[in-house]
Amino acid sequence: MILAVDTSLGTAVAIVDADGRRLADSSSSDTLGHAEVIGDLLQRALAEAAAAVAPAPTALTHVVAGMGPGPFTGLRIGIATARAFALGRGIAVIPVPSHFAAALSVIEAEAPETPFAIVTDARRREVAISVFDGLDADGIPNLVEATVLVPRVDSDEKLRGVHAIEVATLDAAALARVGLRAVKAGRDLTSAEPLYLRQPDVTVPGAPKRVGL
Repeated sequence: MILAVDTSLGTAVAIVDADGRRLADSSSSDTLGHAEVIGDLLQRALAEAAAAVAPAPTALTHVVAGMGPGPFTGLRIGIATARAFALGRGIAVIPVPSHFAAALSVIEAEAPETPFAIVTDARRREVAISVFDGLDADGIPNLVEATVLVPRVDSDEKLRGVHAIEVATLDAAALARVGLRAVKAGRDLTSAEPLYLRQPDVTVPGAPKRVGL
């Protein structure tokens, strides 16, 4: 089984089996309360998955972490949870860009025949945009234009007629399926560094200025 955790939008946790079939899914659309809900969502998903495979329990083999794009505070909660859980179980973390999960959901539901853009709200009147075109040979959404952050008012110009799909929630089971396919193909879809929309406003202060006498 594979556990997936994402906090790039709301908070989403899911577990799939070795074939990518959804065993458990638990989520919250709240974009601010990640820390308050993620523990309960994780426990709920684990219990649901255990019931789905009873009476023959199956061990978790990987944890997929949604790496964004997303805001600094929210995103790091999900990534830290995924890493801590994996460390406790002695299993690997698979980093996956969150827009890949949204793209897979669109492809599975609509099977678009032309390129399309996944658009997510970046706050401060900005959006994050990634452009995909179908699936590649490994069944992973084919990223044709890397994620960029642009002012919302400039998004149409950036897209240049590409069909845009704005996403407000993310399906963690789709994230798990992307991670599963990446593992089977022996591919790394991104590094272990989160894709933050921007750095935090609060920074560590520098050394105090020296004042001459």
